[in-house]
Amino acid sequence: MFDFDNTERTNLEEMGEFGLIDYISKAVELTEKSTIKGIGDDAAVLDFEGKKTLISTDLLLEGIHFDLRYVPLKHLGYKAVQVNLSDIYAMNGIASQITFSIGLSSKFPLEAVEEIYQGALIACKKYNVDLIGGDTSASAQGLVISVTSIGYADADQIVYRNGAQEGDLLCVSGDLGAAYMGLQLLEREKDIYLENPNVQPDLEGKDYIVERQLKPEARKDIVALFADLGIKPTAMMDVSDGLASEILHICRQSDKGCRLYEEKIPLDQMTYDTGREFGIDPTVAALNGGEDYELLFTIAQADHDKIKNLPDISIIGYMTPRSEGCEMISKSGNLYPITAQGWNAFKKKE
Repeated sequence: MFDFDNTERTNLEEMGEFGLIDYISKAVELTEKSTIKGIGDDAAVLDFEGKKTLISTDLLLEGIHFDLRYVPLKHLGYKAVQVNLSDIYAMNGIASQITFSIGLSSKFPLEAVEEIYQGALIACKKYNVDLIGGDTSASAQGLVISVTSIGYADADQIVYRNGAQEGDLLCVSGDLGAAYMGLQLLEREKDIYLENPNVQPDLEGKDYIVERQLKPEARKDIVALFADLGIKPTAMMDVSDGLASEILHICRQSDKGCRLYEEKIPLDQMTYDTGREFGIDPTVAALNGGEDYELLFTIAQADHDKIKNLPDISIIGYMTPRSEGCEMISKSGNLYPITAQGWNAFKKKE
């Protein structure tokens, strides 16, 4: 890890791009056997020994995807890695490497870069992933982070979004809506602070939902669970933009409809209570909040007994013919069309 003994502010202009890259590379340790060459040449070299390669990229922009007034830089580095690894796990693959690129304005010293990379390297170590390269650049628009995740899987084990069949069970890992409620709490405390900087944030007793927003965990364990149980989902994706949006993606790409049971949507008690406190329907938070990074998947009914008693997987519905539409059965038994109202990257802010 980085040496934080130096408490002086170090200007990046003094180091230069190559000095910064050299500084970062000294903190990187390679552990994946598929990594032949990492940072230090024109390109990394990987060898997956006959496996299919999986690649995904995400871009995070200050003021759009994160607010540095309440997001610690170390958490940001960690989260940037996690949201990318989640895409590999959503394909039923194993994440093995990332590239990590940053653009910074002159307001950021070396010590800020250290914090970002420390968070990223903590995530890499926890998930057995190598950081093998990236880029650094000046930015006129604050902080920009771009992460590319790389992984692998046997060809016959890759799961796409388009494989759901009629009668398949619709399932999700973990619980939903917590990250959204954590965001609402952080935004509220930010607004209070801007009005009165002497008021300290009140996050007492809300650790779980705040952590779900600031420090999400990609569900590598669910992919391992599938392998242990001998299950291959018929379709799968991660819940980044809200449950409703992801369900509609699977239905559209699989050319199917679905029935979702509102009462089966998994909600943590803190999410439920905080939603009521904010006047937000917890179901709406789960459907449209996003950033949960749980796995939404469909499985054949023949696999029902393998998962029915697992505490971290919920069966929330089933797939139907396309002609029956995508509908949610409410707790009162009424039928409502599922609509996506979650994250839209190009929607103008109010």
